[in-house]
Amino acid sequence: MTGLTAFFVHLGAATRLAGRAVVRMTTPPFQIRETLHQVDRLGVGSVNLTNITALFTGMVLALQTAYALSAFGAGLYVGEVVGMALVRELGPVLTSLMVGGRVGSGIAAELGSMTVTEQVDAMRSMGADPVRKLVVPRIWALVISLPLLTILADCLGILGGMVIAVVEEGSTAGFYVQHVFRIMDFNDVGSGIAKTLFFGFLIAITGCYQGLTARGGADGVGRATTTTVYAASIGILISDFFLTKLFLSF
Repeated sequence: MTGLTAFFVHLGAATRLAGRAVVRMTTPPFQIRETLHQVDRLGVGSVNLTNITALFTGMVLALQTAYALSAFGAGLYVGEVVGMALVRELGPVLTSLMVGGRVGSGIAAELGSMTVTEQVDAMRSMGADPVRKLVVPRIWALVISLPLLTILADCLGILGGMVIAVVEEGSTAGFYVQHVFRIMDFNDVGSGIAKTLFFGFLIAITGCYQGLTARGGADGVGRATTTTVYAASIGILISDFFLTKLFLSF
């Protein structure tokens, strides 16, 4: 099987898994307790990683923006650039990439271990549905958690930019905040948050598919984990382009 053929085979199988998961996400019985457990593990457990990433991204973005704009006498517009860049693109995308690396690989490793040790087969033999029991709670957890993590990351990124604007540029906090929100509206924030709903679903499906199809013992689990990280990352970056085009058309 050639590389291109294998790609489309895996894409089709992952799409079928996504379709089955969507059906079970919207039909009872709902795994509420397991979903809340996964929100804690996958979402709350990623707070420190995403917060640190967003804070220093905002600081670096403010530094670079101030340096570039000062050459044109436009250093006052640091707030606008930092705010718009974070809420539209950098906040959602960087948060999703960080969560995809941490959570996607963890899902693949966990489900992959269950698959190669035949725990998933045992679940099927007892009449349980692995998609409902294992996949759906993780999808809901990321679909719920990732927008909240992104909102928090946006706030911290803007805060990091404010620190640089005050310390390096001699601006005031009130002036910076006023400029951040001067041109930002609900569509700017909403488009970034809406992207993360799709990104969360993509990360969860990628990790679950790779875990449930892992073969070959520990080596297979390792390959599934690695594949999940780069597949989720590439999927986020490619889908971000098309989602951006879609939202800008409104």
